[in-house]
Amino acid sequence: MNRDLVNLSGPAASAALTAESILVLPTGAIEHHGPHLPLSTDYLMADMIGRAVVETAADQGQDVWLLPSLAYTKSDEHHWAPGTIWLTWDTLMQTVVDIGNSVANTPAKTLVFYNGHGGNIALLQVALRELRRRFGLRTFLMGTGITAGDGVNGPDERGFGIHGGHGETSMILHLRPDLVDMTLADRWVPDHIADTEFIKFNGGAVSFGWLSNDFGPAGVIGDATGATAEWGKVVYDRAVSNGVAALAEITGFRHQP
Repeated sequence: MNRDLVNLSGPAASAALTAESILVLPTGAIEHHGPHLPLSTDYLMADMIGRAVVETAADQGQDVWLLPSLAYTKSDEHHWAPGTIWLTWDTLMQTVVDIGNSVANTPAKTLVFYNGHGGNIALLQVALRELRRRFGLRTFLMGTGITAGDGVNGPDERGFGIHGGHGETSMILHLRPDLVDMTLADRWVPDHIADTEFIKFNGGAVSFGWLSNDFGPAGVIGDATGATAEWGKVVYDRAVSNGVAALAEITGFRHQP
């Protein structure tokens, strides 16, 4: 079921939306993903999986609509790499605030960001509260749920498969295999950081600022060598199923009982 809100006229959109309608805004990125993946990797994941989530949810009777995906977002960790097109944090923040203001002018009162780029997460988490406070919207952030290879499902990336590694490469092999060059895939895991006790990318007691070329000239963090389209389909199907279930939960979520 096609649920592109922008394909409706203004009056038709106003008539179709209610206070219970959910608008989903995919957020991707156009950025360096190493020698083997396209610049559009994160955009493709947000756009294609986000669409599948919305359309599947709508087929199941959920009142959910899709907004056009954001391609240019916060990718300054890859600023050094030609082809990366990024917005400053304040430009992106003002962009999503303006979008939220526009959404608040419709009958719909729920906005969900479907995110395909890790560099957007912290900013969008701040935006959730900003949009809630300023416009009274119910706001949520969800994503693809791609995880690092653990030695069973793909190579052991030691928790560092966060950019251009096994999960993302497998996903693009499933979505757009014509854009992947596996002859250039390699292992780019910063083992020296994986051995630290406190300083971690995710979940450690100490976080740190970084740029993607801090770990080598490839600008990739992960192991792409074992990626397959078959695993990509597994991850894709799981992302769609979980996304549909999450939207159903969002429908019934209320801040107060």
